[in-house]
Amino acid sequence: MMPMFRRRPRRHVPALNTTSTADISFMLLIFFLVTSSMDTDKGLPRQLPPQEPEQMEETQDIHQRNILTVRLGADDRITCGDETLDVRQLQARVETFVRNEDNDPAMPEKTLKQIPFLGRCAVTDKHIISIEADRAASYNAYFEMQNGIIAAYHHLRDELSRRKFGYPYEQCTQEERQSIMQYYPQRISESLPVAQEGGGR
Repeated sequence: MMPMFRRRPRRHVPALNTTSTADISFMLLIFFLVTSSMDTDKGLPRQLPPQEPEQMEETQDIHQRNILTVRLGADDRITCGDETLDVRQLQARVETFVRNEDNDPAMPEKTLKQIPFLGRCAVTDKHIISIEADRAASYNAYFEMQNGIIAAYHHLRDELSRRKFGYPYEQCTQEERQSIMQYYPQRISESLPVAQEGGGR
């Protein structure tokens, strides 16, 4: 007679408790958002609209001595007048133009202003750096040109800060920076290059 085997009762696997899963997922999401870095596009934080007819009329009233025209050609060549410049030469040209140390009549006219912390000063606050960039120029060349012009303003302001306050521009208070910016205001204008005869751009 064969022995009788007794069936063992089946054990039920307990259900997984998922009550806190949503909380854990939320905490992990917050963790990754806080610790991860996201790449951002590099570029110039400015978008200049095309010149309106009224603005063009106002520009014509500006004395020519106050305007420094910088052109960027389709071949990425930077010119100022008939002279070809690299970025460092452009920075030096802008600094000389904006500073007008000897009050040259061929450079920006100076006006007397009462500026906090600096007193009564003769400043070239009517100057304009006029940029004309060809649409075919590369963005890298355009960015380097803009960077050279901005570097000129930064160097002028840092130079003035060290002379007047004894420390660099980056260490100035907000009020001191405002005064320095009144002495060296950043005045940059951009327009489309004039089309050349014979079907030019």
